[in-house]
Amino acid sequence: MLTDMKSILTDARKKSYGVAAPNAWNEDSIRAAIGAAEREKAPIIIALYPVMADIFEFGKIAVEMAKNASVPVAVHLDHGQELEQVVKAIRAGFTSVMVDRSTLPFDKNVEAVKEIVKFAHAVGVTVEAELGHVGQGCDYKETKDQGLTDPNEAIEFVEMTGVDCLAVAVGTSHGVYKGKPELQFDLLSKLNRAVDVPLVLHGCSGTGDENLKKAIGYGITKLNLYTDLDMAGYNLFQESIKKQEISKITEACNFMFKGYSDKLTHYIQWFGASGKA
Repeated sequence: MLTDMKSILTDARKKSYGVAAPNAWNEDSIRAAIGAAEREKAPIIIALYPVMADIFEFGKIAVEMAKNASVPVAVHLDHGQELEQVVKAIRAGFTSVMVDRSTLPFDKNVEAVKEIVKFAHAVGVTVEAELGHVGQGCDYKETKDQGLTDPNEAIEFVEMTGVDCLAVAVGTSHGVYKGKPELQFDLLSKLNRAVDVPLVLHGCSGTGDENLKKAIGYGITKLNLYTDLDMAGYNLFQESIKKQEISKITEACNFMFKGYSDKLTHYIQWFGASGKA
């Protein structure tokens, strides 16, 4: 069933579990994600990234698939930058949008987010924003201590913008890490105590199962995933080629999305979301 993300994360925060937010880029990846959630009877957040998919046309497909699901599904705009993207997403039926202006100065970030919150809340759409900045894994050694979220700024940011959930920078990075992930759990604990909205962790792939479970214990409720799922699909595809199990394109796709779905199932279970739908 199509659901707003705020209600999903409110329940997760109350019951101390995490909700997986896998990136999807086509109909098969949406089906694989929803299928994993349905098997585990868990809520799921389907995250669509503007660079990977057409927000309006593909978004409408995702929304219809979410409506037919047997578990709560939020359709979410990931890393939206411009008001135009947000408008397209809302017109397509998205139930949640992320406004990522994290590279702007604090006051400009607040200004941009407030505009989206006013617009989105008028039609019942959840808003996520990022304070601090989660960088790229390829630069991790140089940037891991840069752009971390300040708890005092977080208090002010949430109060001024009215966001429903806050993406924080506590030592993770997008993509493949160059170096060992070092999460700042003391900082995360302070952020969890400082604000009264659910916290979001970007860059979960490659961060490590134990780190992610510990982060959920410190208030993280939404966990963004892509690289691990993509690599799991690719690896299963490669294995099936070696075993000569593939003779047609459709079989290749089936193996790829099975790997994606199996890895996502692992995370749903690990985050404690199974049976929470």
